[in-house]
Amino acid sequence: MKSAYLYVRVSTDEQKRRGYSLPEQEDRLIKYCQSNNIYVKGIYREDFSAKDFNRPEWKRLVSELRKGRAREENNILFIKWDRFSRNIQYAYEMLGILRKLNVSAMAIDQQIDLSVPESSVMLAIYLSVPEAENTRRAMNTLNGIRKAKEMGRYPNKAPVGYVNMSSLDGRKIIVPKQPEGGIIRWVFRQLAKNVYKIGDLCEMAVNKGLRSTRSNFSKLIRNPVYCGLIPLKLGNGETVMIKGIHEPLIPETLFYEVQDVINTKRKVSTIRGDFRSAFFLAGFLVCPLCRKKLTGSFSQGNTRKYAYYHCRKGCRARVRADKLNYSYRDQPQKLELSERVNDLFSIILADWNVDAHKLEVLYERQALRRQLGEQETLLSRARKLFVENILKHDDYSEMKSEFRRITDGIKRELCNVATKLRTIEEQRKLDLRSSIDIFRGFDSLDTADKSNWSVFFLLWT
Repeated sequence: MKSAYLYVRVSTDEQKRRGYSLPEQEDRLIKYCQSNNIYVKGIYREDFSAKDFNRPEWKRLVSELRKGRAREENNILFIKWDRFSRNIQYAYEMLGILRKLNVSAMAIDQQIDLSVPESSVMLAIYLSVPEAENTRRAMNTLNGIRKAKEMGRYPNKAPVGYVNMSSLDGRKIIVPKQPEGGIIRWVFRQLAKNVYKIGDLCEMAVNKGLRSTRSNFSKLIRNPVYCGLIPLKLGNGETVMIKGIHEPLIPETLFYEVQDVINTKRKVSTIRGDFRSAFFLAGFLVCPLCRKKLTGSFSQGNTRKYAYYHCRKGCRARVRADKLNYSYRDQPQKLELSERVNDLFSIILADWNVDAHKLEVLYERQALRRQLGEQETLLSRARKLFVENILKHDDYSEMKSEFRRITDGIKRELCNVATKLRTIEEQRKLDLRSSIDIFRGFDSLDTADKSNWSVFFLLWT
């Protein structure tokens, strides 16, 4: 052997377990070449798994070998055969490719002479041992994950809305993360209403600060971890739900209600947001010509689209939606309630889920305060362990940083909850006025509330 390419490879887990390092392998290979007067034509350094040959540096090396002259003999040196491959099937396939390129591969710590027929037995052993190690390691990992799930712990990477942390006993746990946790609660509540399309709701959640693609959002709303359940697949293929020890973001009843909505085959009542906002009177207006209910659609103009209420096919009734909506808005705002019906209107407000909405917000505030208390308790325990020299300074500093980040998010969420409660109280104060403008702030209502107020106005008049 007069010249050779050097190939060194390490994966992150191997570097932690065995102390492998790229510089160490490279240094040993260079010394071997110097001792045997071998010219080094190039060094390729890989930080990748050896489960297959889909590795950037290896593909670059093979591409370089293909450029060589057909009669030119090339060699590849590495430390051991497990640096070459940890899959016996792919290893033999790659050796066949290298043989066609007139390339020889050799491990300096496990040298074999491939010209001797019996050496193929040793090659098989060298290649099969790493694969057996990988298989055993994978089985141990799966068993560990399974055991953790059976105990109610979530051992994987925390889903959106949670963050991975270590408890004081060193076990991995997940805890809610703000503001993502609050956004996910909001997402499930909106899905249960069956008003928005999933794609539109994903866009709204992203605008609120949730980091998710549409495909990941579809998986997110089907993840039972958010209601405190951990799915565990049994040997017979059946999946069971294990009650997790982590804090759920939503109740189980809400989660399964959402699953019924998103998995149903019936036609859901979702309408595009721009359509709903432009035609919130659709379904209430009657055609003055044929007495049928008007519908709505957009018409493309020279510079923009225009919204029109119109009748069905065959009828020419047509009116600009923006002008009609503006005219309608002024009429309800002239409606006032007398002092005699204040109590009745208060009951109507309560019946229209004012109290239910307040209860939901109070429950959210209670959950946030409980999370804040748990974080403070966790930091207090960590501080005690640090004072007793049980917890290292670096670990304690990391826990403090994580505590500040999580508690800052919880406090921001608590501020949002306080704002919601103030808004609800202002709404309830409407029944204390002697003469009430019940359509005050009509323009600030969302589309669904405008439609509800329209029903109330039509019934009242």
